Amino acid sequence: MTDSETIITISDVLEYLFCPRFIYYMHCLDIPQHEESRFKVMKGREVHEKKLITNPDYLRKKLGVVKKEMSVFVASKQHHIKGIIDEVLILDDGTAAPFEYKYAEFKDTIFPTYKYQLVLHAIMIRENYNLDVKRGFICFTRSNNHIETLEFTERNFERGIEIVNEILEIIDKGFYPSKSKYKNKCIDCCYGTICT
Repeated sequence: MTDSETIITISDVLEYLFCPRFIYYMHCLDIPQHEESRFKVMKGREVHEKKLITNPDYLRKKLGVVKKEMSVFVASKQHHIKGIIDEVLILDDGTAAPFEYKYAEFKDTIFPTYKYQLVLHAIMIRENYNLDVKRGFICFTRSNNHIETLEFTERNFERGIEIVNEILEIIDKGFYPSKSKYKNKCIDCCYGTICT
């Protein structure tokens, strides 16, 4: 648990999981990444906006949905994080679940960015809705809206909070982290010219 006053976003978590140095450059050095020039980011935003317009009353009966809320802003004062959840689903077993759209194809892999986005959404849903959250869903829009279910464990929740605390340490202490161990991430990185 941290005593930080800093609040981070789900987007910060996704950037950190891609490469921890994104947090340092964005928050400690205040160097923007100009994501508006990145095609997939912009296309993803467009997909989210379309989903809010089309079929707003659609309930996902196969998933046991009895109610849903769309584009929900949530925050956790306890864990210093905030974000917008595409859909908060209330299920017929009395639990809730986050539902996220991804402008991506499903290739039999759930990336850590996807997983921990849902995990942190689940933590915030538990805190704000006072409901248990056992699973989350991802809709892959480029695979004919294929839906994957992720079952959560307590270890997932613990790791999600650890990730948030690691990000807060970088921001609050100006800590310069190691870069991603995956060198292919450096090829098209917006910070490639200044990262050593």
